[in-house]
Amino acid sequence: MTATLIGSQFGDEGKGGMVDVFSGDADIVVRYQGGDNAGHTVVHDGEEYKLRLVPSGVVRGTVGVLGRGCVVNLATLFDELDELRARGLAPDVRLDGRAHVVMPYHRVLDQAEEAARDTRVGTTGNGIGPAYEDKAARSGIRVADLLWPDRLREHLEATVPTKRRLAEDVFDIDVDEAFDTERLHDEFRAYGDRLTEEEMVVDAGAYLSARDREGQTILFEGAQGTHIDLDHGNYPFVTSSNPTTGGTITGTGVPPTMVTDGAIIGVVKAYLSRVGEGPMPTETSEGPATAIREKVGEFGTVTGRPRRIGWLDLPMLRHAAQVNGYTGLTLNHVDALGGLDEIRVCVAYELEGERLTGIPATASEWARCTPCYRTLDSWSDQDWSEVANSGYEALPANARAYVEYVSEQLDVPVYAVSIGPERAETIVLQNPLTG
Repeated sequence: MTATLIGSQFGDEGKGGMVDVFSGDADIVVRYQGGDNAGHTVVHDGEEYKLRLVPSGVVRGTVGVLGRGCVVNLATLFDELDELRARGLAPDVRLDGRAHVVMPYHRVLDQAEEAARDTRVGTTGNGIGPAYEDKAARSGIRVADLLWPDRLREHLEATVPTKRRLAEDVFDIDVDEAFDTERLHDEFRAYGDRLTEEEMVVDAGAYLSARDREGQTILFEGAQGTHIDLDHGNYPFVTSSNPTTGGTITGTGVPPTMVTDGAIIGVVKAYLSRVGEGPMPTETSEGPATAIREKVGEFGTVTGRPRRIGWLDLPMLRHAAQVNGYTGLTLNHVDALGGLDEIRVCVAYELEGERLTGIPATASEWARCTPCYRTLDSWSDQDWSEVANSGYEALPANARAYVEYVSEQLDVPVYAVSIGPERAETIVLQNPLTG
């Protein structure tokens, strides 16, 4: 049995918390794309775990797998594993040998490229884009290459001089140890030794297919969100991979039916937030934005940047539902809307006199869209932990009406409603992993 959790907006929808909730019934949690630019936060028993590479199910004790669609910063990965062990956990993480490696020169070039752009895309500067560029250019270094020192040296000797010239001649950077072939060889050979010693490297497709045949339950975890997907998102303000359902298949090597025969869960935040640049038609800088940001702590897990805040955008969610084929939704941070004077939902756009119920293909068109709002009745703020203990019917009537309105508009049932960061503050209406 499988389930896939997909971000339905710009990322930051609360996927890590949802993975933590559902992974109690899973044996394996799989990250299939992205790198350490994607932060997931899990809170349990007052303990907060900020994870950038390790799959979120680690807090539950599940096996974690990083698929071949990921780009992996080995320093970040091992730092996270060491920190989790120091906090009393025993993470068991496997890594696909076909996954590409984020090298130190990728991070240097990422920051230089972003600074040189006429239009900033809001990259985190962690080297993710350049690592995917090398993958597409067939000049990347993969995890399996680290296991063979001679092969690693050949790759570095072929690649690093080109990167050094790019840094010096195009970006006028004084190169440092990030472009030192010998130093890089020593560092990444050591990572290869550790990967071998800890028996972490697998063929993810074969490994996961075998576990599926054995009857184990697998949860696929997307990073970022649908609207920053390279192909389906708000180009060019996108990430360099595919957080959508199709990325689950290409990013792991499992058969398509293994994903599509399972649940596909759209994770939705009850309002909209975004880190970085790009259009956001429902963005508001009025009082509700400040109230929500202060109540929930809307700052990027990786960047620390204040997130932009907007009202829920149904055209965005319709696009996400169509692209991903959701069987269900989770609606997060419903508590954040409590106490507002009114609640708005964007039901459509107006663009040059035309009403649109979906999103335009280009960022320039989307930026010119005017949102058409429906105003819904608000509800009072309260002790949400007590509500969570009492179940869905204990939600304020207007909060339930809000949840059900979103479900009706997308024609997708709601699996869970989150009203706080703790695992116990998620009300599960239907668990697709248990039927």
